Parts: sequence; C-alpha cells; structure tokens
Amino acid sequence: MEIIPYVLVILAIIILLRIFIIREREQNQKQREQNQNLLETVTKSDRGTYSERNLVLKLLKSGIPAQTIFHDLYLRKPNGSYSQIDLVIVTTAGIIVFEVKDYSGWIFGKGFQEQWTQVLAYGSQKYRFYNPIKQNSKHIVDVKNTRKQFENIPFYSVIVFDGDCELRDISFVPNGTFVVRAERILEVMRIIQAKEPAPYTDKHEVIRVLREAVENGVHKEAEQQHIEKVTDLLGKHRVFD
Repeated sequence: MEIIPYVLVILAIIILLRIFIIREREQNQKQREQNQNLLETVTKSDRGTYSERNLVLKLLKSGIPAQTIFHDLYLRKPNGSYSQIDLVIVTTAGIIVFEVKDYSGWIFGKGFQEQWTQVLAYGSQKYRFYNPIKQNSKHIVDVKNTRKQFENIPFYSVIVFDGDCELRDISFVPNGTFVVRAERILEVMRIIQAKEPAPYTDKHEVIRVLREAVENGVHKEAEQQHIEKVTDLLGKHRVFD
C-alpha cells in the first residue's frame, strides 16, 4: 500500500512534464509564426540565405522600419547584367549596403588584398575567397551609378560574418566600412545612425530604384545570370601549403 503514493507522484510528474513540453512547443510554434509574419513585411522565406533572413529579422526587431529594408536585390546595370546585393538599408545618415557571409573557422584578411583566407581544422585546411570589402565596394559603385540622386548620399559598407567563425586578423579596413560578426550588427547600426543627416535630393526615387532591384530578383533569369558569374569569377578554392 505504501507504493501507491509514490506511483501517484511519478504519474503527476509525468503529466506535468507532458503539459510543460506541449506548452513549450506551442510557444515555440507561436514565436516561429510571429517571426515569419514579421520577416514577410520585408522579404519571402525563399529569398537569399538563412543568414541574410536572420539578419533582416534582427534589424526589424531592433526597430528598423520594414519600408527602409531591401533584401536580395538584383540591380540592373547599364550593360544589361545584374549586380546582386544581399541587403540595403536607407537611413537618415545615408545608405548602408550589406554583404553577408556564412563561414566557419578562422578568417584572415586585409582591406587591400584580393583574396582572404579561411582556416579550418586548426590550420590543416585553408581556403581563399574574394575580399568581401572589395566585393561590397563594387556593389556600392553599382548603386551610385544607377541614378544621380545617389551621388551626394553617404554610403556605408557593412560586411557581416555569420556562422561558427572567428575574425582573427582583419586589418586596413577603409573608413565607412565595418567588418563584424552578426551579433554585433546593432552596435554598427547605432554608430552609423548617430552621424549627420544625409543630403537626400529625392528620397522617393532612391526608394523606387531599390524596390525595383528587389523585384528583379523574382525573375529567375537575373538570378541564374548572377550565379553563373559568381561560379566563374569568385569561386572559393583550396590552398595547399
């Protein structure tokens, strides 16, 4: 007879655990739905990479207005080709252009180098990849060349590294350029937004051009053209010491 109270206690614990697990799942599901709804005020779940979408969500949660965020842009250039840009934000201080990288390992690079280095397995594997500072600088030039309304607006280049990586030796970073891990992006935003207001001459035209670039990404022809270009010119390759 003495065993019965212990059985009842165990059953009660099991029931409480099940209730807790069910509520936890419901809360997680509700949070995922809320995040998805918030994300879709800017972009779709199939646009860009997970790291890019996660960055968009973080910026939205920090209070950045959805109408100022442009994700996965395909900017049409005068020669008919496209420049793919991960993320652009229009702020009172100017335009911020993001290049988002998802890497593991140690990252080494200098602002003036053509190639940066990714080191894996404690140094036994090394890979080269195109300098993201130079890559994003070209994106900024492409944006500036689209309309004269961009000429006098300050531009800021932000290189965001996501994934399980460590920025070991990043130096000679130009003024107006930031290279950071994803968790520090809000610090960078505060620094930029604290600067003097930008001299926009036609903010509506700026928004229109960026919105059009986002719409270009819906057309698979532009996306395929960009993929082929990256494969040909910017492919990461193994370095053997």
